[in-house]
Amino acid sequence: MPEIISSRKNTTVRHAAKLASSAEHRRREGLFMLEGARLCRDAAESGVPVQTLFYTEQAEQKYALYLEPVAAAAHQVYLIEPHVAELLSETKNTQGIFCVCGMREALTASSGMTADRQYLALENVQDPGNLGAVLRTAEALGIGGVLLAGSCCDVYSPKVLRASMGAVFRLPFFFADSMAEVVEQLQKQGLKIYAAVPDHAAADITQTRFSLGSVVVVGNEGNGLEPATIQACGASVTIPMKGRAESLNAASSSAILMWELMRCI
Repeated sequence: MPEIISSRKNTTVRHAAKLASSAEHRRREGLFMLEGARLCRDAAESGVPVQTLFYTEQAEQKYALYLEPVAAAAHQVYLIEPHVAELLSETKNTQGIFCVCGMREALTASSGMTADRQYLALENVQDPGNLGAVLRTAEALGIGGVLLAGSCCDVYSPKVLRASMGAVFRLPFFFADSMAEVVEQLQKQGLKIYAAVPDHAAADITQTRFSLGSVVVVGNEGNGLEPATIQACGASVTIPMKGRAESLNAASSSAILMWELMRCI
């Protein structure tokens, strides 16, 4: 029988709740928290190390098949009261299932990105929903990985995890402090880098033939790419638009760009 937690002041529960609310705490601990039957099961079945599982009695009755693989993978399992679940929940209608998991090993672009795959790079993307949607689309299309540079939002935030639909567990992603600097590094490794810009003078994305080892760089939702990054890339591409909108949001433009990247190979 799992240990029962009935107090919202329980230290294990408070630690899990802080993981959900604080990116700094997640980075320091190397842990993150998941909520939801499908997402928790997906993590366990994807080989993500599950440290702790929390679930309510109602969740056990309703989501037994989802709970089984998570409970088998978890080092600690707790049955929690509904009011404790409310403390852990980031959603309006919680399913009453949560797990604390270990982060994947952080990869650097210089060691993980090779010239035999296609990649997307994101610079200073701040919206968690956008980032999660990009990761989900990247996995679906078979992108080799996503590079996150500058001040991108935390890939392990609850909103990113939910929007990615489990892509965070499987898709390779890489980190860099400066996009301009890592672009120069990747070019030396034989990768071809393209800046995505809303500029009619840039090459039409639908007319561009991308060879293997291509990387398209997408910028911040409001400000686009840093000037230094555009200059470092050397080549620029744009999505032709016939309507009145000047640009697309990061998730929409990334989906189109990744489709074109993969269509060419």
